[in-house]
Amino acid sequence: MLETSGRLLKLLALLQSHRDRSGAELAEQLGVSRRTLRRDIERLRDLGYPVHAGRGTAGYRLGAGASLPPLLLDDEEAVAVVVGLRTAAEGTVTGIEEASLRALTKLEQVLPSRLRHRVTTLHHATVRAGAAPAPKVAPDTLMAIAEACRRHERLRFDYTSPHTSAPDPRTPEPRATSRATSRSTPPTAPRVRSVEPHRLVSFDRHWYLVAWDMDRTDWRTFRVDRLVPRTPTGPRFVPRALPEGDAATYLAHRLSSRAWPFRATVTLHESAASVGDRLWPGMGVLEPVDDDRCLLHLGAETPRDLAWMITSVDADFTLDASAPPELAEALRAQATRSLRAIRRP
Repeated sequence: MLETSGRLLKLLALLQSHRDRSGAELAEQLGVSRRTLRRDIERLRDLGYPVHAGRGTAGYRLGAGASLPPLLLDDEEAVAVVVGLRTAAEGTVTGIEEASLRALTKLEQVLPSRLRHRVTTLHHATVRAGAAPAPKVAPDTLMAIAEACRRHERLRFDYTSPHTSAPDPRTPEPRATSRATSRSTPPTAPRVRSVEPHRLVSFDRHWYLVAWDMDRTDWRTFRVDRLVPRTPTGPRFVPRALPEGDAATYLAHRLSSRAWPFRATVTLHESAASVGDRLWPGMGVLEPVDDDRCLLHLGAETPRDLAWMITSVDADFTLDASAPPELAEALRAQATRSLRAIRRP
């Protein structure tokens, strides 16, 4: 039989790993009687753990208390928490870096040496690369939007044009790169928007709000780093159904179908199901045709980018008649360059 202290730790681990445990099951796994189990439950309650007894059953549940009691983590959970805290300390949400580092320091101090070695090895062997610094978002802003989404309450906020930074009295005005630039792109004031918030989406190191725009009577996406919520929130509303079913899919379609300088539609000679995994989020919108064909609608900054995106899908394709002539030239140049590379003397 385990000693009392060790038995309490094992009992706590059992309660934390499952939502509801019967008294008979707990007593059997601990190797004690029901009476001893009840005494151990009382000891945990004295230590601040809110252990609730199920009504009508001889079961127990670990609930939420007024303060956070110590947690027991297995090896995989501890490593996952450490990696998550390191990521949060380098993430896009402002104001939580210091708290993340404090929690990380506390956790690393009590990690067993075998786990400390694993997480240290992982930390020193990896670097962050391939992404530009993302705009920072205040956690209070995220929480205000999340609460409005959860309560189904209308949200009003100041929204800044993409050509200017979000209004923040602590941030100095950006300097123009040239006189011509400052004359051609004058600062624009934030506009007040009223929406029915649906979901927050973290996409490509940016935060987006997917919402029903009350003024435009249509679905819209908003960059969270460009908005400042107004309080209080508005009246409650009945949630609407998104066109694509979920917020992540809708956002990916919106980002891929925005007003690019060059746009095209191509017919891929494969089914949408077979090529769907070859498209990265936001690359384009697939439209099924039949079992052997699908349409890909996409846009890009240059014809060369369009050509690269289309050929990267690795499927036979046919250009739509409305495709810009510059795209045909870009594809011809890409094909000529490839043939010249493999041509032997």
